[in-house]
Amino acid sequence: MTVLRSMLFGLIQAGTAVVFSLLSLLTFPLAPVPRNRLLAAWARFMVWLGQALLGIGYRVEGMEHLPAGPVILLAKHQSAWETIAFQVIFPPLCFVLKKELLRIPFFGWGLAMTSPIAIDRAAGREALREIEEQGRKRLQDGLWVVIFPEGTRIEPGERGKYNIGGAWLAAKTGVPVVPVAHNAGRVWPKNALLKRPGEVTVSIGPVIATQGRKANEINAEAEAWIETRMAGM
Repeated sequence: MTVLRSMLFGLIQAGTAVVFSLLSLLTFPLAPVPRNRLLAAWARFMVWLGQALLGIGYRVEGMEHLPAGPVILLAKHQSAWETIAFQVIFPPLCFVLKKELLRIPFFGWGLAMTSPIAIDRAAGREALREIEEQGRKRLQDGLWVVIFPEGTRIEPGERGKYNIGGAWLAAKTGVPVVPVAHNAGRVWPKNALLKRPGEVTVSIGPVIATQGRKANEINAEAEAWIETRMAGM
């Protein structure tokens, strides 16, 4: 049943993504925040489907830590689950991602409508400039910015190198950082067709002040909180 349910989920996910990506083009005239609220409808459906069909639920700890205004979320990255569920859990947001994703037919078109921060990861300091320039604009538009500092999905129990891009944006703009830990990889593994039933814990940490601080300090504080919390999951 796990195989059948996972296959059915994948087919529905792919089919609805194509349809919704085409419909998303109609939201182009809207401002980023209302547009992303509408586009999050697909994410809400997928989270519901994951619960109903796969038995993947979730609980959130630390919602009281979230401030009223836009922040930069520095989060653990283990699976595709969080890229979907974060759109449901948090206010309208955008992700930092590699430019190549926007070239994927249908999926890339819909993704472009979410106002992502698209960068060339191999560009070094130029990538940091892109994050700062685009990120500042997204924050001014009222969107929260999500950055996965490890840059790629990391297996449960493992730890990647925390890149400085998100902390760099925070240091340059003075916008606070909120660290986020979760264990989605235990039920929705990286690059795996099969998903397992279970509950994902999403843990939101206290706000990290960034005004007048260096990017490496901010990055180290976020990493310490996330990895300490991961050890208890």
